[in-house]
Amino acid sequence: MAAAPNIYIIGSQCTGKTTLCNAVSEYLNQHPATLEGPPGAIKEVARTILKNHGFTRGDIRSSQDRTLELQRLIIEGQFEAEKTELQTHSWFISDRSGFDPIIYARKYVSKEAADGLVASPKWREMRDRMAKSLIIVCVGEDWLRDDGVRLMPLDKTEWRQLHAEFCSALAGFGLEYHILPSSVGDRDERVQFVLERWEEKRTRLIIGADEDGQTKASR
Repeated sequence: MAAAPNIYIIGSQCTGKTTLCNAVSEYLNQHPATLEGPPGAIKEVARTILKNHGFTRGDIRSSQDRTLELQRLIIEGQFEAEKTELQTHSWFISDRSGFDPIIYARKYVSKEAADGLVASPKWREMRDRMAKSLIIVCVGEDWLRDDGVRLMPLDKTEWRQLHAEFCSALAGFGLEYHILPSSVGDRDERVQFVLERWEEKRTRLIIGADEDGQTKASR
């Protein structure tokens, strides 16, 4: 049987990703859904790196070199976090992903800089993992609130451009994703949206694993 698919909650800044990640984790810990047990949780990788390495959100607009270094560190941090969680859990829920730094590098540095991150073996391993996972892209431009730490869009136009970058790049990498619109505003409804998509993904993986096993057995 295929392992339970991981869940990645990604998207632009301050669109409820962390809140949703926490809510889904809480639900699944209270209502175990798989034989593999409850998921691990990966949270605040970027915030931790900002703090530990002395970055500020102002660096992203003022220094391309600092921005690229930050995104490289975030990819490495995400890779290590996923590796750590998979040592103790068979699957996890992640607030953000190794994909996010590529989008920020593309937007705030250059396409060439982003391509350099894409060439990383760590990203390639995470990309393959994401291909077997559920990817939820959060939308919520009306929810944007400045927390004093993370980079904020200058306006809604910049936010929409960043959201479009996420969606087009996911499609370019061949990664299936689901958009969670801001119209689904109730916490429980948002959790249910994720769980329904997760069950669909899980079922497809199980069917695919069974079909693959039958094919191998018939050879």
